[in-house]
Amino acid sequence: MKEKPKSPIIVEGFPGLGLIGTISTEYLIKHLGAKSIGYISSQNLTPMVAIHESKVVQPLEVYYVKRKNLVILHALADIRGMEWEIADALVQLYTMLKAKEIISLEGILGQNKEVNGYYYSSNLKNKGITKTKADQLKEGVIMGVTAALLLKNQEMVTTGLFVETHSKLPDSRAAAKIIEMLDGYLSLGVDYKPLEQAAAEFEEKLQGYVEKMRNTAKKTDEKAVNYVG
Repeated sequence: MKEKPKSPIIVEGFPGLGLIGTISTEYLIKHLGAKSIGYISSQNLTPMVAIHESKVVQPLEVYYVKRKNLVILHALADIRGMEWEIADALVQLYTMLKAKEIISLEGILGQNKEVNGYYYSSNLKNKGITKTKADQLKEGVIMGVTAALLLKNQEMVTTGLFVETHSKLPDSRAAAKIIEMLDGYLSLGVDYKPLEQAAAEFEEKLQGYVEKMRNTAKKTDEKAVNYVG
């Protein structure tokens, strides 16, 4: 790593339901002016690289916001099957930096149309978590890297922020909700409303696209009927 912050809070988000973790961490990096200080690598990762502003973006890149003493792990890679290995790397990062806390951002499958938020904290005395204005997760199943972290190191201060998503597509509205929760918790001063606007625009474009597909399919069926007739 290029830099080793002292006692930061670590925020991580991985691709999952609605790409909540990835969208949220990318939004934080952009709006907090985070800079890259390192990355996590593994031979088990699928060889993939993103190019942004003519620069290489690592599949698992570590960023730092000095004025907030916040470390952000931004994940673009599919890490399915590597959850234990990534958890090990995060435990090492947590220990090396003597971090105060590690916060996981994730999407969970929602049953209703509402976008509800939930939290879990390994620190039962953490009264600040109520600032998320979310409900405590009292019953449920946690999977992936967050679950591996909870199972691997009980002494770490681990917090999970979860938001319901109702689509396999990128869900900016749900990501906006989780940013709102995180901002309430850490007082980051990040406006989540542009994400909501992006979600509305995306849904409008998607609706228009679906309508065009339906019309095309209808015309194709009509041509087929005329041909057969």
